[in-house]
Amino acid sequence: MRWTSIVAIFTLFWVLSAFLVMPFGIRTHEELGLDKIAGQAHSAPANFRPRLIMLRGTGLAVVLFGLYYANYVHQWITLDDIDITPWLGLSK
Repeated sequence: MRWTSIVAIFTLFWVLSAFLVMPFGIRTHEELGLDKIAGQAHSAPANFRPRLIMLRGTGLAVVLFGLYYANYVHQWITLDDIDITPWLGLSK
């Protein structure tokens, strides 16, 4: 696998991971007992910490990409293993 492919695939895993970990630990002003600013949405986070999200997302992306790359090298799961044509009633 070329290094450019590794960077591109890791970036996809990183973005996915960042969106997956984003809602964990987020609380609204009401949940934290803080006063809301006039015009603020009720669902606006009071404790949004992007650095923590990036750190958690990076950790998860490293684990997921490591599993992906190990599968790429060792061929544990291939396209033949995930053939869905029998479920669709199609024959080969």
